[in-house]
Amino acid sequence: MLGVVNRILLALLGLVLLAAGLSALTGWWPLHGRHEPLLSAVTRRRYWHAEGWWWWAVLAGLGLCVLLALWWLLSQLRRSRLQAVAVDTGDGAFALLRGHALEEALAAEAGALDGVAGCRVALHGRRGSPALRIALELQPHAVPADVLAAVAGPVLTHARASAGLADLPTQARLTVTSHRARRVT
Repeated sequence: MLGVVNRILLALLGLVLLAAGLSALTGWWPLHGRHEPLLSAVTRRRYWHAEGWWWWAVLAGLGLCVLLALWWLLSQLRRSRLQAVAVDTGDGAFALLRGHALEEALAAEAGALDGVAGCRVALHGRRGSPALRIALELQPHAVPADVLAAVAGPVLTHARASAGLADLPTQARLTVTSHRARRVT
């Protein structure tokens, strides 16, 4: 979602800057020619007085732009991966399981399955209710249904048991490694 918002904002900013640059280069509206002042005497008298709605509209628009820019900046700085998972120890206290350690254990176990060439795991969500995203790179001979069943069965069962979670929602993305076709002679 954030990638889509970034692309849209960058495209809109690019179009606005392109239009402003072309307008300045050609001397087209609102510049009224290359040798004319940017704000004519009539425009200065009309809009640059202390009365009316003009300055309030300008300030509201600029304030909205600043708020949107701050929202965008903060969303860029936010971490998308979960750093730790809260594990119930049974005595009323909680221990923290590092998210990176759980990701590495899951990647190693899923990567050892038959037909899996590579595996990447990302832990998202909140400490009490994490979610997984698994990207599996399959070998050309692998059967996707078998690999998916093996991941959904023992691999996720081990992960839920080790983290003490009743539920671990998982999203799996399967891709096949590129390979050269065998030449038949």
